[in-house]
Amino acid sequence: MNSFATLADPVRRRIVEVLADGAQAAGALGAVVQGEFGISQPAVSNQLRALREAGVVAVEPRGTQRIYSLVPGALDDATAWVERYAALWPQRLDALETELARGRHVRASAPPASTPAEASA
Repeated sequence: MNSFATLADPVRRRIVEVLADGAQAAGALGAVVQGEFGISQPAVSNQLRALREAGVVAVEPRGTQRIYSLVPGALDDATAWVERYAALWPQRLDALETELARGRHVRASAPPASTPAEASA
């Protein structure tokens, strides 16, 4: 599964967001996701398994807990894709700013429009 397919599911995206702040126990991840999405513990486990199989998260058993963490570089293909197109955004935003400034200039230099009441007077 590629990064975009992995992140297409909102539950998996939320798990990745939580893990971006640091490793978490499966129970803590489950509590967050169950509270926000109203899904069952087995459904959370299925999402964690999908993330493990995609190589996005790693799991480490610690006693009775399973600690999940993000795998460094696992989402590099998505990052590279976004960065490729993000380079175009400043150019396009600058062009939009120029067009908006032209529009303001044209409106400011145009004679005031007469209102219908003024026209009939």
